[in-house]
Amino acid sequence: MKRSIRILGFIVSGLVTLAPSKKTDAQKDQRRERPNVLVIVTDDQRYNTIHALGNPDIVTPNMDQLVHNGTAFTEAHIMGGLSGAICCPSRAMIMTGKSLFHLEQGGKFIAQGDVTFPELFKNNGYITFATGKWHQDKACFNRSFSAGENILLGGMNPPATGGQYRPQLHHYDSTGKYEHPFWGDHFSSIYFADAAVDFLNRQKDSEQPFLMYVAFSSPHDPRTPPTWYGHSYTPDQLPLPASFRTEPAFDNGELYIRDEMLLPYPRTEIGIRTELAKYYSMVSEVDYQIGRVIDALKKTGRYDNTIIVFAGDNGLSVGDHALLGKQNCYESSIRIPLIFTGPGIPKNKRVDQLVYLNDIFPTLCTLTDQQVPSSVESSSLKEAFTDDSFKGRDHVFFAYLNLQRAIVQDGFKLICYNVKGQYRNELFNLKSDPDELYDLSANPKYASRIAGLKKVLTKSLNEKGDHCNLDQPGWGYPQKWTSKDVDRLEPKLTQ
Repeated sequence: MKRSIRILGFIVSGLVTLAPSKKTDAQKDQRRERPNVLVIVTDDQRYNTIHALGNPDIVTPNMDQLVHNGTAFTEAHIMGGLSGAICCPSRAMIMTGKSLFHLEQGGKFIAQGDVTFPELFKNNGYITFATGKWHQDKACFNRSFSAGENILLGGMNPPATGGQYRPQLHHYDSTGKYEHPFWGDHFSSIYFADAAVDFLNRQKDSEQPFLMYVAFSSPHDPRTPPTWYGHSYTPDQLPLPASFRTEPAFDNGELYIRDEMLLPYPRTEIGIRTELAKYYSMVSEVDYQIGRVIDALKKTGRYDNTIIVFAGDNGLSVGDHALLGKQNCYESSIRIPLIFTGPGIPKNKRVDQLVYLNDIFPTLCTLTDQQVPSSVESSSLKEAFTDDSFKGRDHVFFAYLNLQRAIVQDGFKLICYNVKGQYRNELFNLKSDPDELYDLSANPKYASRIAGLKKVLTKSLNEKGDHCNLDQPGWGYPQKWTSKDVDRLEPKLTQ
């Protein structure tokens, strides 16, 4: 009898020890089924620089594959910025899902209470990895990512220190100090793609889902693309922009910022064609490196279960309206490519409704069944993947310093300027005039349209906390904002 009891005890004990093993296996299966996430961001890439989305003059086979295999939002916009470095607030808004006027010091810092999307995934069991450009504070980087390599802290690769061929990079620093940079000896995009490929290879047999953030510094200047991969262009191959002119039509308040001084005034046809050739070459070279990352994803067997997001952080004029930079509210500066691919996302679909770049955060949450944090102010785009009646936003607004404000609604764009005490408007019918060639603001026929758009713009700006008031003289600020003004208006809250 005692022997039978002992045997029964051993059996029960064995069942007890086996039970956790079965649970662990189930947990492993669940982890394996959770989708991975790959977010790819390029620097200064405008919306019309992808062959598959209608540009016959550019070669982008890997971006084309993303378009064919996913859903492209053809009316994706940024909100603008309160400094010349538009990429800084854009990237802060990608990370946090917040709006322009709720950032810290124009986006240079991210408060601890503002959860970033990689931080959310990290806290929910994902390994999070980053490589490339990081334009925010170091503490936030380490809150967001559990690993990283070849990290570029700052806005660009300055020509004075070697440009794209000598990037100053960092290895991941678990202390968050990042006090020991190293200098690269070859092109920046290669470093970032190498780091991404190495990470994917290490994750090949891992059961843990990953989120990888790959932030290239191309096609941002200095535009010195390698000629041995991607695709090279010559000036005579490319047409001039439809809005080409030798001088800007008027002073928009930022005609002599660094971006605009890469070429002298008056602009020349050969000068603009040359810049376009270099710009397109930079887009093609980063396309090549994106292809390397996606190939590695396929070889490691994780491609079919990975959501891929591809986006530009802002656009660039490169000759449109005699401008070169992104410190304006024209289409080439405020519209960017935005593509989603992966499980549950329709292939070869175009969505032409108004959306924002910072809608990425809540979209990733809803695609992976995670709760959207209360600090997020943007909207999920998941409905666009399942419902052809997706309406997007009623309108989108843009801001640049205290000089420019703009709105797009019902196919019209109104731009308002406040420059040195002078006020002016521009009105464009984007449906009939997508290149913004014909300003309708002086036509009495459109007076009510302008009044209506300005009313919606003012209401929207006020709701989002704009520091300017369009109804006050000088919009409430008689002088152009400096960086110190922006820091004071959007103080650093991070301890």
